[in-house]
Amino acid sequence: MRADAFLSAAETLPYAELSEITAGRGLVVVAPHPDDESLGCGGLIAQSRARGWPVRLVVVSDGVGSHPNSASYPPARLRALREAETLAAARALGLGAEHVRFLRLPDRSVPSTGPEAEAAAGAIAAAARECGAGALFVTWAHDPHCDHQACAALAGLALRHLDGVRLFAYPVWGWSLPAETEVGPGPDGVRLDVTGQLAAKAAAIAAHRSQTTDLIVDDPDGFRLDAAMLARFARPFEIFLKVHP
Repeated sequence: MRADAFLSAAETLPYAELSEITAGRGLVVVAPHPDDESLGCGGLIAQSRARGWPVRLVVVSDGVGSHPNSASYPPARLRALREAETLAAARALGLGAEHVRFLRLPDRSVPSTGPEAEAAAGAIAAAARECGAGALFVTWAHDPHCDHQACAALAGLALRHLDGVRLFAYPVWGWSLPAETEVGPGPDGVRLDVTGQLAAKAAAIAAHRSQTTDLIVDDPDGFRLDAAMLARFARPFEIFLKVHP
């Protein structure tokens, strides 16, 4: 199926209750970069925490690729900033810092195979066991970003070490795929109503100031989420595609 038809169909997937999606258990969100968790799963996290369910967030890359030419924010300082932003976003969603783990793999070079990938998959699996996860959420394998694709692979590796855990994918950059891109069969998945969590989600996204404002002004090639992208993730539902290993 073409990407445009697939994503249009995904926007009409049936709604499911949170308890159906996670089997009433905890959950793990895997974010390739600081901010992906808020964009794709902010409502999911906030709703889970409001119900007192355990959540773990694993941020895979160090995020320093967003502003590679900034003199005021060299890699170490930018990494610290992005991690601080993530912790602020997590707080807005009701998630404590003790439940966020940063793997600090290289932005734009997250591995999908080899020893580092196996170690990252092990960390994801450990987070799932720690919170008694019924579901694992990771970026869509068709997202046109190498780190998002690598993280989808890491989640698949992690699943080999877990029993009875469902795997779901959330599109982030998939929305920017060329319309004619082939992405396989039609979508199988659900939508979660996050109307009641929109304010918390907006606050979490806004916490990533380096990605949403002109906080870093000395890199002409620096990344910034545009208005269309932000509007995409301000809708009252989140999409979770079932992954069948």
